[in-house]
Amino acid sequence: MPKSIKYLYLLPTLFFSCSLFAQVKKAQILPYKNSKLSIDLRIKDLISRMTPEEKFWQLFMIPGDVNEQNKQQFKHGIFGLQVSAAAQGSGNAQQMLTYNTSEDGLSLAKKINKIQKFFVEETRLGIPIIPFDEALHGLVRQGATAFPQSIGLAATFDTTLVAKIGTAIANEARVRGLRDLLAPVINMATDVRWGRVEETYGEDPYLTTVLGHAFMNAIEKQNIIVTPKHFIANVGDGGRDSYPIEMDTHFLEEIHFPAFKDGVKNVGIRSLMTSYNSVFGSPATSNKWLLTTKLKSEWGFKGFVISDAGAVGGANVLHFTAKDYKDATAQSINAGLDVIFQVDYNHYKLFLPAFLDGSIPKSRIDDALTRVLRAKFELGLFEQPYVDESIAEKMLNDQSNHILAKEAALKSFVLLKNDNHILPLKSTKRILLLGEDAVEGRLGGYSGTGNKKINILEGLKSAVSGDVEINYLKGSSREVQSYVTIDSQFLSVNQKLGLTAKYYKGLNLAGEPVKEQVDKAINFSWTLYPPDEKLDLDNYSISWEGSIKVPQNADLNIGLEGNDGYRLYLNDKLVIDNWDKKSFNLKTAHFHFEKNKAYSIKVEFFEPKGNGKIKLVWDYNVQQPNEITDAVKAAKNNDVVVFVAGIKEGEFLDRAMLNLPGNQETLLQELAKTGKPIVVVLTGGSAINMQPWLNKVSAVLNVWYPGEAGGNAVADVLLGKANPSGKLPITCPVDESQLPLVYNHKPTGRGDDYNNLSGEPLFPFGYGLSYTDFSYANLKFSRKSIAKNETATVTFELKNTGSYDGEEVVQLYMRPLLSKLAQPVLALRAFQRVSLKAGETKTVSFQIDKEVLQTLDGNNKWDAVPGDYRIMIGSSSKALYLKDNITVKP
Repeated sequence: MPKSIKYLYLLPTLFFSCSLFAQVKKAQILPYKNSKLSIDLRIKDLISRMTPEEKFWQLFMIPGDVNEQNKQQFKHGIFGLQVSAAAQGSGNAQQMLTYNTSEDGLSLAKKINKIQKFFVEETRLGIPIIPFDEALHGLVRQGATAFPQSIGLAATFDTTLVAKIGTAIANEARVRGLRDLLAPVINMATDVRWGRVEETYGEDPYLTTVLGHAFMNAIEKQNIIVTPKHFIANVGDGGRDSYPIEMDTHFLEEIHFPAFKDGVKNVGIRSLMTSYNSVFGSPATSNKWLLTTKLKSEWGFKGFVISDAGAVGGANVLHFTAKDYKDATAQSINAGLDVIFQVDYNHYKLFLPAFLDGSIPKSRIDDALTRVLRAKFELGLFEQPYVDESIAEKMLNDQSNHILAKEAALKSFVLLKNDNHILPLKSTKRILLLGEDAVEGRLGGYSGTGNKKINILEGLKSAVSGDVEINYLKGSSREVQSYVTIDSQFLSVNQKLGLTAKYYKGLNLAGEPVKEQVDKAINFSWTLYPPDEKLDLDNYSISWEGSIKVPQNADLNIGLEGNDGYRLYLNDKLVIDNWDKKSFNLKTAHFHFEKNKAYSIKVEFFEPKGNGKIKLVWDYNVQQPNEITDAVKAAKNNDVVVFVAGIKEGEFLDRAMLNLPGNQETLLQELAKTGKPIVVVLTGGSAINMQPWLNKVSAVLNVWYPGEAGGNAVADVLLGKANPSGKLPITCPVDESQLPLVYNHKPTGRGDDYNNLSGEPLFPFGYGLSYTDFSYANLKFSRKSIAKNETATVTFELKNTGSYDGEEVVQLYMRPLLSKLAQPVLALRAFQRVSLKAGETKTVSFQIDKEVLQTLDGNNKWDAVPGDYRIMIGSSSKALYLKDNITVKP
């Protein structure tokens, strides 16, 4: 065969071989997509393929969805999305996120699958997202179980129960496609004025550590990431949220670090959220000592750190430690922050430049990326980014967690007072139920809608027999309006609704205004930013002018509420002159308005410091209700009054005074005059000043925010179908003037009392009554002297001496008799929930080891040093019935 013909004959084979090689090469799995390779190799390969923009987007998280209209903006990928949440604008983090609670679990699963499909199939590298959400005490989603608020879970003193709830939340998250839960709050509630006490596990570091461990470990075991918050402290002087933290490192190590440190070392948490406050002068979000030296180097944290929503920009807006957003970004990432959490997609423009111009070293960016990508690989998102929608559909009708929610509620209720055993209401035939909270069924902060939520009125009505009558009246209001903002319908200028507003540079309303517009009403609060970008936050003045008209003859009180520096003119007459900047104030003047007569009105305001607030108010059509009169009248025709009282609190809602708000205390005073027994059911997440009315009521039951099954649980306890067994995880003061007040303070150099008030609390940490009684006896140690690494057992007998079956939370406290550094006067180191039938006795035991006896030394090291230790056992931090010493040998 000629050579030329031979080559022609071989040519098709050659073409086939080349084609096959190309197909094989094309089908070859990229290393980062190869599940058979180690995660380290996959991460390294993926990072090597990423552009600077793609790296940035893996370190950026927001609330939002992906759709046909906006998907182009996500072409580089993103760390994760809080799906079905939309940005609202200014305000605190919770206010900025509006959750679409109309979507059930199946709808959310479908949406997340669709979004994942876009990122996996339509972005260049196909990196899946981490869908995330809030879940302090249940997912913030429709159809998700709403368990009792975190402070109520703390009152159960039940780690097993909290672990079950963590598992339940993780399961409800997974079927929806959620893989990262921004929870729990393991900050210490060191001041009960703080509005976010409700979100915590209370004031004690040991209780917070073991409950936080139970919750986080249960979720992480389901391969769902937990993101505990807020690192660190988050509550400062005066119980104010995000106030600067200047306490020394010893105090942080002793009180604020333990729960976070346990999460890192013993749970293996993969994420953590920073706080808004500064620590030692440096914002927590850009604090290198906190995020790198302490967290990542000393504790060995391998996960990723996210900012609280909007906190990175806080460095220049609030703390004034960065000149602009690029500088704030570089400071934060270089300090050890890994992921920027913002509330709006378009904010990326503020942070991206620092990732592109060398402000952040490539090694630090790649380290942050490694932490994020490791989590995505560990979650299995590259292999299985989607969830089984059929499982989500089945869960729509699954009510099993509702039973768990009721169990948690029953164990969380704390009976604070029960004179003459008024509770349970065994033979009562006519019950008057009062209070907004009896029908609102509030769930507390960071809550979804709940699943078949039951309020207290519904719970009582369904629980009583046919011969018991439940009568309900509102009776009082948490908020009583004396004045309202004047609406635009009463204001006009040039045939437009509202008033002409002129905004000036400087404090004297002088020169040309930088902005002129018609404001519909005067109701402003400029906290983070000035009224206009051309103005300084601390140097502006404003005037509003127009006319005001009332559709009837009226004698009204009209005025201004704000932080001073304001004047009000009516018909060119100065009626309010408060042109002196000193405080926040409300000033009003009496004025007679003739029907439909237009009066000229002018308001002037100046702000020389920042944080400007001004509101134009009056009492037109403000009706004072007859609710108290009606309630008192009804009380006389009932056997007992159950008043469900509540407070106003939450994120950015710290409380200066702890009294019941509105006219609730007035109602209690008037009810007391009737002579009828009064049972107060307290709803809320923190302490309440009860001094004005405590001695005038028969019983007080604290139910916190009891969750979706709360109504049935409250009814069961009031009627004696269940016995309350919760204990206070916080100290309740007599008066806010005692604050801050915690049980585990250091010894005083003199005394605890004031000249005109006791230094003792109203109700101590760990306190809680029962319908039965318990006795403690026969304390015994297996050995009275141990080496540091040895263990002893302490036992005692607990007896139910009453006539009801019940559960008692027995508590073990410790203090060293002598130490080089002053130690807390008392420290909770163990507890058990013990169930006893009436008349039953059980032997209870605790293990005493170095974990129980350890104290923090001058080098900030925990150790059980040689010496004598006092062991105290009882029913609260005050009721310590059994005591003896144990020695740690040299």
